[in-house]
Amino acid sequence: MRKIPPELLKTILNDPYYKQCIRHREGACAGRITLEHTFIYASKQINELWAIVPLCAKHHEVDQFQDAGTMDKDYGQYIALTRATDEDLAKYPKKDWQQERKWLNSIYEKKK
Repeated sequence: MRKIPPELLKTILNDPYYKQCIRHREGACAGRITLEHTFIYASKQINELWAIVPLCAKHHEVDQFQDAGTMDKDYGQYIALTRATDEDLAKYPKKDWQQERKWLNSIYEKKK
């Protein structure tokens, strides 16, 4: 896991959004809230607010839930892209973000 810079971590810890698992509506959350880097770019995790999502330990498959089969990486990426602006994504020009959004939307827009 890439270390989150102190200023970004301070912002995250003070933001109510990060106090609850993004999958809380499923009703199966358990354990502490963790931070998931949703995307890798140029072999590094993207360390930006939009690209980091809160997951409970169960949905992040950490702690006692390691390898439980409960993580949905694509859903985390879907949520991150709903939070990203075009300006955010422009910093990472070698990825086809529009195609990524289109694909993830085709999966998760139906499930809302």
